[in-house]
Amino acid sequence: RLNSKLQIQFADQKQEFNKRPTKIGRRSLSRSISQSSTDSYSSAASYTDSSDDETSPRDKQQKNSKGNGDFCIKNIKQADFGRREIEIAEQEMPALMALRKRAQGEKPLAGAKVVGCTHITAQTAVLMETLSALGAQCRWAACNIYSTQNEVAAALAEGGFSVFAWKGESEDDFWWCIDRCVNLEGWQPNMILDDGGDLTHWIYKKYPNMFKKIKGIVEESVTGVHRLYQLSKAGKLCVPAMNVNDSVTKQKFDNLYCCRESILDGLKRTTDVMFGGKQVVVCGYGEVGKGCCAALKAMGSIVYVTEIDPICALQACMDGFRLVKLNEVIRQVDIVITCTGNKNVVVREYLDRMKNGCIVCNMGHSNTEIDVASLRTPELTWERVRSQVDHVIWPDGKRIVLLAEGRLLNLSCSTVPTFVLSITATTQALALIELYNAPEGRYKQDVYLLPKKMDEYVASLHLPTFDAHLTELTDEQAKYLGLNKNGPFKPNYYRYY
Repeated sequence: RLNSKLQIQFADQKQEFNKRPTKIGRRSLSRSISQSSTDSYSSAASYTDSSDDETSPRDKQQKNSKGNGDFCIKNIKQADFGRREIEIAEQEMPALMALRKRAQGEKPLAGAKVVGCTHITAQTAVLMETLSALGAQCRWAACNIYSTQNEVAAALAEGGFSVFAWKGESEDDFWWCIDRCVNLEGWQPNMILDDGGDLTHWIYKKYPNMFKKIKGIVEESVTGVHRLYQLSKAGKLCVPAMNVNDSVTKQKFDNLYCCRESILDGLKRTTDVMFGGKQVVVCGYGEVGKGCCAALKAMGSIVYVTEIDPICALQACMDGFRLVKLNEVIRQVDIVITCTGNKNVVVREYLDRMKNGCIVCNMGHSNTEIDVASLRTPELTWERVRSQVDHVIWPDGKRIVLLAEGRLLNLSCSTVPTFVLSITATTQALALIELYNAPEGRYKQDVYLLPKKMDEYVASLHLPTFDAHLTELTDEQAKYLGLNKNGPFKPNYYRYY
C-alpha cells in the first residue's frame, strides 16, 4: 500500500516537472516599463500550482460566503487551507500579534485606506489582518507574478479583503490587478504600502490626482527605495515616504539573517546539491551577500566574493573570503549567486564560459542581475526539469542550471522564516501608523528613515520570544551617557555591524 502511494506521488511530481505552458493568456513577451514587477520572490509553499486550471481568474465570477465579489483570485474554495496557513504564521509573528492586542482599542489607523502591493503570503495576511484590526481598510495586489500563495489569497477574500492576485499572473494581469486595487469608484486610498515601487509608479502614471489625498508611502525594498530617491531628486515626490528597507531591524533580519538560512533551503530544494567542497562565487557583499557567504562557508563550500565597494570588499577579506573579479573564477565555480541589486552582473559572456552543470541563481530583489534574456536564442535549448528549475543547453551539450529564471531564489523556490517576516511586517505597520498620524509639517515631500525609537520598539517586541531580559539603565547611568532611560540608545549615525 505504501509503495503504491509513493508511486502515485512520484507520478504526480513527474507530471508537474514536465509541465511547460505552451499557451499563456494575456502574456506579454516584452518587458514593461516597470523594473520590478517580476523581480522578487514567490512562495513554494502553495497548495496548488497556477497551471492547475488554465482559466484565467479574470474570466471567473467568484463570491465569498457573504456574497462579496470584490476580489480576483485563483479559487475561493481554497480559503480553509489558507486560513490554516495564516494561523500557523501567527504563532511565529509575536510582534504583530502584540501590536494588534495593544493598539486594537486605540484604532490608530481608523479612517486609513491602505492600498498595498506586496507578496501575498501567510505572513502578509497576518499584517493585513493586523492593519484591519487597527482600523484600516485595505485593498491589495501582489508585487510579483510568482509570489502569491493562492490559498492565502482565498482566505483573505473570504475574510472580506479586496485581493487581486494569483500565482502565475501574466504581465498584463499584474498591471490589471494593481489597477483594480487603485481604481474603485467611491474609494480613494490615503496610504500606500509598496514593495518594489510598482504601485507608486502606477498611481503616478495613471492617477496622479490621487496624491492630493495620500498622506504617505511606505516602501520596503532596495529597488523601490531607489526609485523613491530618484523621484525626490527630480522634485517629483509629492508626498512623504518612509524607507523601511534601511531600518536596522529590517536590514539585519530580512537581509542578513533571513538569507543566511534561506539560501541553503532554496538551493537544496531545487538541486539537491551537496555544499561541502563546492566552489561558489557570491556577487555582492552587502547584508544579503554576507548572509549567503556565512551559510555556505559553514557548510564547507569554498567561497569567492566580488565587490565594487572597497569597504564591503575589506569586510569580505577580513571574514576570510577571497575577493576576485568574476571573470577570474567563472570557468571553475560550481555555483554563481548574485546579491547586488544591480543589472547585468552575469552577462552572456560569463554564461558561455561557465562549466557544465554550473548552478546560477539570484538573491537580489531585481531580476535584472542575470542576463536571462540573452539566453533566449535559437541555438540554446531550454528544458524545464522541475518547477522553477531550467536546464539551458548549449549546442556542444554543456548545460547550466538556472533557478527561478533569475528571480529572487528564496521564495521562488522555498520559503523564508516567518519570524523574519514578523520583524519586517511590524516595521511596515509602525511606519504606516507614524505617517498616517503625523501632524502636518512633521514630514515634508521627501524620503525618511524609520525613527530610531520605532526600530528599537520593533526589536523589543520580539525579545520575549527568546525569554530575553533587557538591562535597564539607572538614572545615574542614563545621565552619564546623556540618554533617555527608555531610548533611543544609539544616534542615527551609529552602524550596527
